[in-house]
Amino acid sequence: MEKIYEGKTKNVYKLDNGNVMLKFKDDCTGKDGVFDPGENSVGLTIEGIGKANLKSSIHYFELLKKAGIKTHYVSANIDDATMEVLPATVFGHGLEVICRLVATGSFIRRYGEYIEDGTVLEGGYVECTFKNDEKGDPLVTGEGLAALGIMTPAMFESMKEQTLKITKIVADDLKSIGLDLWDIKFEFGYNNGEVILIDEIASGNMRVYKDGVIVDPVELTKYINER
Repeated sequence: MEKIYEGKTKNVYKLDNGNVMLKFKDDCTGKDGVFDPGENSVGLTIEGIGKANLKSSIHYFELLKKAGIKTHYVSANIDDATMEVLPATVFGHGLEVICRLVATGSFIRRYGEYIEDGTVLEGGYVECTFKNDEKGDPLVTGEGLAALGIMTPAMFESMKEQTLKITKIVADDLKSIGLDLWDIKFEFGYNNGEVILIDEIASGNMRVYKDGVIVDPVELTKYINER
């Protein structure tokens, strides 16, 4: 296999069949030995976290498959901590799509004069940011993406529609084990003329509460996997 990319928490390999293999690692983003999915550098290693994150991703990709939502997921091997996926082209230099069910975090920092922290955003609110650490992951609208030639309006609408559907599936699943999803972050790519969900669906990309208290991502992974 040819390694085509080495990431902070996953390595990416090209397979002979044209697909791609993701190898999940036990390295975690963080600072001063403390796990923090919002950090941009590897800060610690947690034994077994790669397989645990893969297991939770498999759970959600299988739920999406049952719901008829196409993603890049093909198959996985938990013992090897690997997932085979369809090849996909990222939008621009990388685009993150956030679905907010409750107003909090950076949403409040931007719009706190108009809305209170913890306010439910009925139906969900979808926003996009460019993956650019130096510029603080700037927001971009659907019109902006079209003007920049990154995606067409139709592609944006497809991505937004999928984001809302996927978020509801994840939120309903978490609700079934007593957890409340406040927001979640996704990445999408382009494969054979279709916009599809790529990367992973893991606890580090979610903000989840239990009985009004935020759930640590490592604990959230245990809740998802050990139900």
